[in-house]
Amino acid sequence: MADGTPTVKRGRKFDQVLDGARKIFMSDGFEGASVDDIAKAAGVSKATLYSYFPDKRLLFMEVAKTECIRQADSAVETIDMSKPVGTVLTEAAWQMVEFFTSEFGQRVFRLCVAESDRFPELGREFYDSGPALVRERLIEFMKVGISRGELEIDDLPLAADQFGELCKADLFPRLVFSMDKSFTDAQKKRIVDGAVKTFLARYAV
Repeated sequence: MADGTPTVKRGRKFDQVLDGARKIFMSDGFEGASVDDIAKAAGVSKATLYSYFPDKRLLFMEVAKTECIRQADSAVETIDMSKPVGTVLTEAAWQMVEFFTSEFGQRVFRLCVAESDRFPELGREFYDSGPALVRERLIEFMKVGISRGELEIDDLPLAADQFGELCKADLFPRLVFSMDKSFTDAQKKRIVDGAVKTFLARYAV
């Protein structure tokens, strides 16, 4: 797709283009996805595709942001906030670990890093729709835990950041440095359990 400063055009077939792009990116990855295949999956012409997204990176980031928002909303719907704080945090930790260890999550992260110099705004937009959204959800739940007398937290943003980093322990560095590409459920459970226990040891009443 074209070089230069990318811009997004929204219109009648915007969602249709995103749905088609998501299918291709999920099956072929960013590098393997061709404009022809995306246009075909979306049921639009290449000219229409270019009119909405003149740069494939921008299209990928839009798909990634939409997916992050979808997963965050799904997590909120599936997690029962009335359960004990340990149970809720465990479910939240699983959601976070499953996403950043997924192939799609890894591709999003690597693309943000690779394109950070050329398109710094893409990284910011992804952060706002992904990690920042998860952070807000965690803070909202922690307020619930405090109101029920289960948590005692003075700095909510810091506590949310600490929990997020605990969920990345060991696994995330291995992905970043290409030491591993996937993990077993047992490896993920070790991190999830450790994150929740460490967090509660600090903040549980």
